[in-house]
Amino acid sequence: MIKRLALVLSILVTFTFAPLGANAQTGALSDNYSTDELVDAGGQFFGKVSQGLASVVERAASNYGLPNGYILGQEGSAALFGGVRYGEGQLYTKNAGNHSLFWQGPTLGFDIGADGSKVMMLVYNLPSTNAIYGRYPGVEGSAYMVGGLGMTVMKYKDVYIVPIRSGVGARLGVNVGYLKFTQQPTWNPL
Repeated sequence: MIKRLALVLSILVTFTFAPLGANAQTGALSDNYSTDELVDAGGQFFGKVSQGLASVVERAASNYGLPNGYILGQEGSAALFGGVRYGEGQLYTKNAGNHSLFWQGPTLGFDIGADGSKVMMLVYNLPSTNAIYGRYPGVEGSAYMVGGLGMTVMKYKDVYIVPIRSGVGARLGVNVGYLKFTQQPTWNPL
C-alpha cells in the first residue's frame, strides 16, 4: 500500500512540474552541463553506488532539459510522522564558480525512519547564484532498508531542483515538506 502511494505521488510530482524544454534554459548562468558531465561528476562523487546514476540523470534530462548548475553534498534526515532534513554541499556552475551552501527543512506525512545520504541536485533555470536561496517545496516517497537511489523534483519561482539521493538507513513512507537553502548552517529547519 505504501509503495503504491509513493508511486502515485512520484507520478503526480512528475506531471505537476511539467518539462522545461530547451528554451527554458536562459539567464545569466546559461552554460548547461551535458549528461556525460553530470554522470562523470556524480560517478566520482557517489562511487560504487553510481551504476544507476546514468539512467536517473538521463531521465531528468529528458524531462527537464540540461541543468545550468548542480550541487554535490551530503545530508541526514529523520522522521516519526514529522521530520527534519539537514545538508551541506557545493553548488557548481560553469560561469559563476563554486559556492558552499547549506539546506534544511521540515517534513510532514506518513514517514518513519532515518537515513544519511550523498546527494546530487540538478539545478535548472538558475539566473544567478543568489537565486538558489529560498524554500523549495516537494513530495517524497521512500521505501528502503539499507540503501537506494531516488529522484524528486522541487520548484521555487522559476528555479527547479532535482535531488538524486543515494542513502543508507531504514526509511518507509511518504511526506511533504520543503528544503530551505542558506549561506550559513542553522539548526532551525523552518
